Amino acid sequence: MGILASISIGINPNLIDFWNLTLSWHGVLTFVGVAVAVWLIARWGGREGMIVDSIYSVAVWAIIGGVIGARVLHVIDFWDEVYRDDFLSVFSVWSGGIAIYGAIIGGFVGGALYIMIRNSEWFLSLWRTVFPFMGEAQKANLPSIGRLADVSAPAVLIGMAIGRLGDIINGEHFSKVTDLPWGFIYTHANSPGIFRPPTHPAVGYEMIFDLLLVAAIWPLRNRLRPNGMFFTLFLATYSIGRFFLSFLREEFNEYFGALNEAQVVAIIVVIFTVPLLVWKAQLVRPTTN
Repeated sequence: MGILASISIGINPNLIDFWNLTLSWHGVLTFVGVAVAVWLIARWGGREGMIVDSIYSVAVWAIIGGVIGARVLHVIDFWDEVYRDDFLSVFSVWSGGIAIYGAIIGGFVGGALYIMIRNSEWFLSLWRTVFPFMGEAQKANLPSIGRLADVSAPAVLIGMAIGRLGDIINGEHFSKVTDLPWGFIYTHANSPGIFRPPTHPAVGYEMIFDLLLVAAIWPLRNRLRPNGMFFTLFLATYSIGRFFLSFLREEFNEYFGALNEAQVVAIIVVIFTVPLLVWKAQLVRPTTN
């Protein structure tokens, strides 16, 4: 009965598979999610008086940091199974293998470092010394780290929700078996999830959670101070939700008993963000932009 009531997904996970060129739905929708997030951040930031070109400059380094962070966490999780005996494959990002938590944390670190370094006297002096032929380096009109992070939070959630559509199509994140009528079964020969019984659509739950979280925290986007507290709220609430949703996922590696890597990172994030919110966050009158 469970199989008859399940949702069948027979879409080829590879949008393009021609000779040596393979392009998956996951890769395409991840790109779309990132692009939409950057566009939203530039749009919302521009309304607050930020220089849009400066936002795009920060976004470049945030994306680079996000890719590195996503790959690093994935490699750590699968070091013994895959990368210890094939170190060069660590750098083959195009072959797949990322961790969303690494993308969030790495993206923040990459963007924040750019903002801190770009206008530092050290960087400006280095530019004058190494690249004098490029002209005089002037300080850029960059947004503050905290306020740009606050603007980014809902856009990141929307971008992640879009990316999760690719995960749903590909069937690469294994979940626990269920007899609920909305269990997923994958029928395409190229799907990693083929031949598996109906499973929880865990990444589908995460997509819905991302969108519900946007709606839940949106009214506070201009009410939490100092700057950076709204982003901190996003990290805390997302981590709590991700911790519990991850119990529906099947992971190859477990830590501290039955916890997977995402749950361990979620606990660490909550340990830092919740006390920070209690200590520093203030609720102020709503502002209009």
